Amino acid sequence: MLRVKEIAKEKRLTIADVAKRMDVQAPALSRIINGSNTTTDTLQKIANALDVPIAELFEPAKTNEFTCPNCGTKLKVSKE
Repeated sequence: MLRVKEIAKEKRLTIADVAKRMDVQAPALSRIINGSNTTTDTLQKIANALDVPIAELFEPAKTNEFTCPNCGTKLKVSKE
C-alpha cells in the first residue's frame, strides 16, 4: 500500500495539493492511492510532487524523527 496520504499529511499537503503538483485530477490520484494499478512513471511523479524518494512511498521511514502534523515541528523519539 502506498504511503501517499501519510507523507502528504507530514508535509501539510492535501491530496488535492499533491494532485495539482502532478497536474492530474484529485479523483485520479485517489484511485492510485487506493490500489488502482499504476506505472513507475506515475509513481515517480507522485514522489516528485511529495519531494521524497520513490522508495519512501512504499516503506515506512527508517528514522526516529517525525514531523508533528499540527505544528510542523520535527520530533525525535528515543528509547530509554
